[in-house]
Parts: sequence; structure tokens; C-alpha cells
Amino acid sequence: MSNQFIELSNAFSAAAEKAGTFTVLVNARRRMPASGIAFAADLILTANHVVERDEDISVVLADGSEIKASVAGRDPASDLAVLRLEKAAASPAEKAPEAKVGQIVMAIGRPSSDGIEASLGTISAISGPVRTPQGLLDRYFRTDTMPYPGFSGGALIDGEGRVIGINTSGFGRGSSITIPVEIAWRVADELARNGSIKRGYLGIRSQPVEVSPAAQKNLQREQTSGLLIVGLEPDSPAEAGGLLVGDTLVGINGQPVSDHDELFSSLSGDIVGKSAQVEVLRGGQPQMLAIIIKERKPEDEHEEHGHGRHHGHGHR
Repeated sequence: MSNQFIELSNAFSAAAEKAGTFTVLVNARRRMPASGIAFAADLILTANHVVERDEDISVVLADGSEIKASVAGRDPASDLAVLRLEKAAASPAEKAPEAKVGQIVMAIGRPSSDGIEASLGTISAISGPVRTPQGLLDRYFRTDTMPYPGFSGGALIDGEGRVIGINTSGFGRGSSITIPVEIAWRVADELARNGSIKRGYLGIRSQPVEVSPAAQKNLQREQTSGLLIVGLEPDSPAEAGGLLVGDTLVGINGQPVSDHDELFSSLSGDIVGKSAQVEVLRGGQPQMLAIIIKERKPEDEHEEHGHGRHHGHGHR
């Protein structure tokens, strides 16, 4: 008679062993090392906050070999960074299918040269979007796995050793979250190619307001809220495109914009440098404006989160 507990235990032990082949140790900060995942044979995906220096970085692979690495790209908004190995010697990870709440998972890390460490748990919630210190994360997982020191940058895996997401404690919320593999892989690919993630900049200060039933009728859709424009940045795309203080922003490229998070999501990298169809209510009547979206710069990041002179109005 089979022992299902032993079979389950053996299955997760095998999954951890498989994950160990692509889980690496990252030496890029003053204190203890962190973890990373082989995104490709010459590329390591890790958490941005554990890469505290741009030089003298090394990665220890599963076989114990140490390889020098350099920073290929960073994205503070998602707390992800990509390191490029001096030579292509890593074993790339395999992506898992879409995760589900209640799924049994393991957090895997390689925080020391002693080998991998693992923590078993379940996915307790799938949430998002969530505002991060420098942007917006579309989706994230919460798990009841134990985030041991040095686990940031390591993988959350399924029962077959495939990557569900990237674990990080870098958002300063007192706990670890997991960035879904679909988001992490997309960010990693762009970082490897371009070194950074482009995000759009409109150049408005705004606040949420209700959309009246009459205005919803004019819009020909149910949308109970939008963003009232209370200020325009000089020489911004919004100013150049004809937006006015008093307009209510309700959509971009056919997608409703009801709040600041939806505006963040609509200003993705794909929109930068292109003409966007921006829908506003002006005097209760819908108008469509074609606006060329510029790339958001670091100085724009500071303002858009309600800091500084704008006192809480979302700046986009």
C-alpha cells in the first residue's frame, strides 16, 4: 500500500532539487548574499534591492563555480534586476502555468555556499495592482512560506520545480511578496535588451471625481469615476496635446481610466513615443485628443506619488 505523504514529500524534494539547478547565489551587497534565478544561460534575474553595487559582482552557480557578473538592467518600480554573466554557464529555469490560490508552493533560495534552502506553504492571495515606491505592480502573490534571510531574488516554485514567481522583501511593507513569473519574465526580457523599463508620462495633476449619470450617458458606458485634471506640467505631453485644467480624464486608447492606478497601468512602456487617444469629459461632453506620450524620468517619479509641492494630487 502506497504512503501518499511520503510520495508528496518525495515529489517536493525532487522539485526543490530541480529548482536548485537554476537558483544561484548573488554577491552584490555588503551584508549576506541574496538569491537569483537563471533567466537564460548568461542572464540572472534577481531583486533590485539586493544589488547594492554596480561593480565587483559575482554569482555562484549550483555546481559551486563562481562567475563574475555585471548589471544588465534595473527596474526599481518592480524591484527586479538582471545580471549578465561573464560566460554563459547557467541552467535556465522553466516557467510554471498560471498559479491559483490554495496551490502548494515552495520558496527557494541560495543565501550561502552551503546550498539551497526551501520553505513550503500555499498561495494565500493573488492581488493587485499595488502601488510601489517608484511605480505600480500589476499583480502579486502572497504566500505563507517563510522568507528566510537571503531569499529575495529567489523563486517560488510549483510541485514540478517550475517558477511561479520571484520572491522579494524589497517594498518595505514588512513582509515578502511574490512577483508573478509572467511579469518578471517580461521585465527581465526588456531589461536584458534595453537596460531599463520605459513608462509613460502625461504630465498632469489630478484627483478622483464621480462621473455623473448624464455624463455616463454621453460616454455611452457605465463609468462612475474619472480623474479631474487640476494642474498641467509646463511643456508636458498633456499641455502640448490640448488637455485643460477642469477636464475629467476617463480613458486612454479605448480603456476606461477610473483612478490613478488605472492611469499608471495605461501608461505602459509600449505607449512611450506613440500617439495615444486620450478621452476626457469637457463640459460633460466626451472629447478625444491625440497626445504623444513621453517617457517618465526619475524627477517625474518623485512628483507622481504625491510628494513635494503638489500635496497629494496624483501626478502622471
